[in-house]
Amino acid sequence: MIIAKTVKEVREYVAKWHKDNLTVGLVPTMGYLHEGHASLVDKARADCDKVVVSDFVNPTQFAPNEDLEAYPRDFEHDCKLLEEHGCDMLFYPSVEEMYVPNSKTFVEILDEMPKQLCGKTRPIHFRGVCTVVSKLFNIVQPDKAFFGQKDAQQLAIIRRMTREMSYGIEIVGCPIIRESDGLAKSSRNTYLSPEERKAALVLSKAIFHGEKLVKSGISDSKTVLDEMKAIISAEPLAKIDYVSAVDGVTMFPVDKISNGVLVAIAVYIGKTRLIDNFIAGGLK
Repeated sequence: MIIAKTVKEVREYVAKWHKDNLTVGLVPTMGYLHEGHASLVDKARADCDKVVVSDFVNPTQFAPNEDLEAYPRDFEHDCKLLEEHGCDMLFYPSVEEMYVPNSKTFVEILDEMPKQLCGKTRPIHFRGVCTVVSKLFNIVQPDKAFFGQKDAQQLAIIRRMTREMSYGIEIVGCPIIRESDGLAKSSRNTYLSPEERKAALVLSKAIFHGEKLVKSGISDSKTVLDEMKAIISAEPLAKIDYVSAVDGVTMFPVDKISNGVLVAIAVYIGKTRLIDNFIAGGLK
């Protein structure tokens, strides 16, 4: 596996691959990789001739009061996992390589879409996400890019950005990967104490219950969301940020749940904020 630390290296390798008519898949990550990331690499491996994974904790998507410095990192583990799953190149840039000094250029969707769900409490987050993903698209020039459904709002925003910026890149959404007990895999799960880890199961319990209600034919959003909230609120260590049903494209709230509607939750377990979701009718 190639480990590239500069933009110049990445562009040189990718140019050679494209010259040989090889397709390139990109998996953007912030490192501390787990089986959820591995599933994205596996999908990229199946769909493309060459796979590039970026490992970069992006500072522009963290507010000053968020966990940038504490965000978990384990480069040696990341390299081992990626080699096991057939990654061709790991892009591991420094902050200085990705952002010129005093950089003030951002990519941002200027309407209400990024202000919904996670955007309500993380107002700069999606501007940072769009900016870094846009930069990665420019650097790597992939044919396809792979993102997980766990960050469903991010996936919808990146799909829109890609379309409106005419990148010509196919965005591939991939299913949520869960622990054996149902908890959605997340790098932030490592923040949880044993007691908090057990309490965190209320997220997947609420998601599975909501999905079961929808599959049984219940379409009224309030009915489904109220039952999900009750499950979460019964856990003393859980504090709800949001439990919402929204249009899967616009992210605006809906009264009825039909195919394509995103039912998403964000919950604090102690100080750790976790997210989970399901999409009525499944991921498209």
